[in-house]
Amino acid sequence: MFNLYDLVMKKNVDIVICSGTLCYLMGGAELQMLNEHLPLELKDRVNIKGSPCLNLCDFPENGRPPFAKINGRNLSQVTIQSLIAEIQNELNS
Repeated sequence: MFNLYDLVMKKNVDIVICSGTLCYLMGGAELQMLNEHLPLELKDRVNIKGSPCLNLCDFPENGRPPFAKINGRNLSQVTIQSLIAEIQNELNS
């Protein structure tokens, strides 16, 4: 059923996961399975994309891999658990 509230009021989160070699080796491979670990109530509110490389590891001020972006904001040393927590924070803000 069509629900205008869902279209207008629900906030969505865009996630980009780095799949570059260093990120992949440092834990990014696990991040590729994020959708399987998302709580059911978050699945329809999260858009997940992969990126061949976000080029964030070239600059030490960005932190350490693996990297991801949430609504354009850089995250470092990401795990599935930390990414889910960031998603929840983003949706509740």
